[in-house]
Amino acid sequence: MSKVNEDFNVAKSYGTATEGARNSQPAPKPSNIFGVRHLQTLLMFLCLTVAYSLRVNLSVGIVAMMDRNTTGVDFPEYHWSQQTKSTILSSFFWGYVITQVPAGQLGQRFGPKILLTGALFMCSLFSILTPLAAEVGDWGLVCGARVIQGLSQGFVFPSIHTLLSSWTPTEERGRLATYVYAGAQVGTILAMSACGALSSSVIGWPSVFYIFGGLGIGWAILWAFLGADRPGTHNFISEEEKLYIETNLGSTVSTNSKRKTPWIGIFTSVPMWALIIAHCGQNWGFWTLLTEMPSYMDKVLNFDLSSNGLLSALPYLVMWLMSFVFSWVSDILHTRQLIGLSASRKIFNSIGHWIPGVALIGLAFSSKDNTTGAVALLTLAVGVNSATYLGFQLNHIDLSPNYAGTMMGITNCAANIMSIIAPLLVGYIVTDEASETQWQIVFFISSGIYFAGNLIFVLFGKAEIQPWNEPTRNRDVEGAENMAMEETQTKDKF
Repeated sequence: MSKVNEDFNVAKSYGTATEGARNSQPAPKPSNIFGVRHLQTLLMFLCLTVAYSLRVNLSVGIVAMMDRNTTGVDFPEYHWSQQTKSTILSSFFWGYVITQVPAGQLGQRFGPKILLTGALFMCSLFSILTPLAAEVGDWGLVCGARVIQGLSQGFVFPSIHTLLSSWTPTEERGRLATYVYAGAQVGTILAMSACGALSSSVIGWPSVFYIFGGLGIGWAILWAFLGADRPGTHNFISEEEKLYIETNLGSTVSTNSKRKTPWIGIFTSVPMWALIIAHCGQNWGFWTLLTEMPSYMDKVLNFDLSSNGLLSALPYLVMWLMSFVFSWVSDILHTRQLIGLSASRKIFNSIGHWIPGVALIGLAFSSKDNTTGAVALLTLAVGVNSATYLGFQLNHIDLSPNYAGTMMGITNCAANIMSIIAPLLVGYIVTDEASETQWQIVFFISSGIYFAGNLIFVLFGKAEIQPWNEPTRNRDVEGAENMAMEETQTKDKF
């Protein structure tokens, strides 16, 4: 029998289209160790690595931009106030929140591949233009460049979530998604550890924006050739792997780009609101630490810029490593069926929010003379937060694979309003960056929000497919289609 006939018979047994998966038996796992789904995972990992390095580079680079003495290198210096600095750091999110929901809708209609390509290219281009913006238009034009970068990156997470819902079989979803989202930590580590060294080198702080911008453009070119919206549109995926993915997604994933979004169902869903609140709590705590940690370590713990960059990166290195530990534990729990999916999501989210909340309270009471203890608590607060990748972060796909991208756009939009408010509130509270008392207030607020946000998720969150996930179809038409399929299969037997 020819290879074409073999593929046809396999396809007929398992169903060839994603929407047909609901009426088919799950196909077996391919024997190859590295498949196209793993290539997509690697590319999405690199996407988030680059995306986060482009977000974080200014958090470290701005220290050198505002104080030439921290680097010892003669490059332009800008005398911006603390409030101006906080405004610059938050400006990325002004654009970021605007494109979240449209990104989910556009990804649903046009596919996430083209959106990711354009998003990373534009973000990288305006990173390269940042030093020129500072020279020509001072902090106002820098804010403008950051707003455009935020507008571009608003497409990233909704697109990634849409891709994960189409590329990750249920039994591999937690593991592959963890690998993808670990890119955020790698990008943070890379930027925080490298930016201090680059700013202190002979090429100075402008290189922070040039180098990471160049990496982003390189990724966009690579993705344009090797990425795909779903298995059925990839150029060199095997039929065996395509069927395995499409028949093991756990639910129907519609390929109809014109399907209507069930807005009423989404916004009246209690689990969805629990997810929004959990995401908001995550962003408040995470981005407060991410954007303000370099300043805290510089002014309170008295680390120089080179040490600051390396030590600021340490918590995110631990976060990256812990993500694999949590993924391994999750696999054991699910493989041995020790707990259900809903319980798993809540347990991991509680680890990721409540332990950092306790660590921040400890940090608030620590002395600046005990720098080792302060760094350890910061590392714990950030490092254990990676458990949320197996908590609320995947809950969009649990509730609705068909609208996971749109849902991520909604929750990420709401959550990143917190990302705007948090640095601005820090700028309002911390008028003296060397004041331990003022930083205590910041840590207490972040800890309280972590606790409250996760409590709502534990009480009201779910991990079951919601009724509004399935695209509405005429029941008579669906029944006729099923009868026709049965007749065809009967004829094929003879």
